[in-house]
Amino acid sequence: MSGKPQYDEAAVIAASIDVFWRHGYATASINDLTEATGLSRSSLYQRFGDKDGLFRDAMAVYTERVLRRMSSARVDSARGSVAAILRDFLPTPAASRRPAGCLLSRSTAELLDLAAAGKTTALAGVARQRQIFADLLREGMANGEVAPETDVDAFAWYYLGVLQAVLNLPQAGASGEELGSMIDIAMSAWPDADKRGSRDKGDAEMRGGSAVQ
Repeated sequence: MSGKPQYDEAAVIAASIDVFWRHGYATASINDLTEATGLSRSSLYQRFGDKDGLFRDAMAVYTERVLRRMSSARVDSARGSVAAILRDFLPTPAASRRPAGCLLSRSTAELLDLAAAGKTTALAGVARQRQIFADLLREGMANGEVAPETDVDAFAWYYLGVLQAVLNLPQAGASGEELGSMIDIAMSAWPDADKRGSRDKGDAEMRGGSAVQ
């Protein structure tokens, strides 16, 4: 025999993603995973080592999938790209067939239950999401679209937070229309170079007027 696995590993990973996404790491049992993947316990342990090993591989595949989706939403401008990314994750009928929320955010909420390698994998995935927003902001700064004094790290966290809200708040009852309006509000905070310059000029005029009074 060739020694190669006698199963579709991609399908196994996809099934395990669904289990961890629906149940969370701590609640997902080996029985849940073997039932969903069709693997025997011995095959699961032989290939992935343990639940932690399967979780790391599932998280790695999930993270790459999310990052590809974020990157594919990019358009010609930094601001437009950020808005497009956020809107691409608005709830749709097709999305309702997937587990609710985001596996990355769910996993970071379970850090206390994760082994060290699982924590590293989950946190690295979130960091790479945030980096996409940071890179767009820096690109905007380089081409004059973003004010040069902008706190890129803070805004990258801000837009990542909006993305996580878009993914998770439907569970709390937020509609797609309401979340779309939230995105509009979030984009009104975009650190546009022209807008920031106007604000600075207005602030200076107000300070000057106060000094005269």
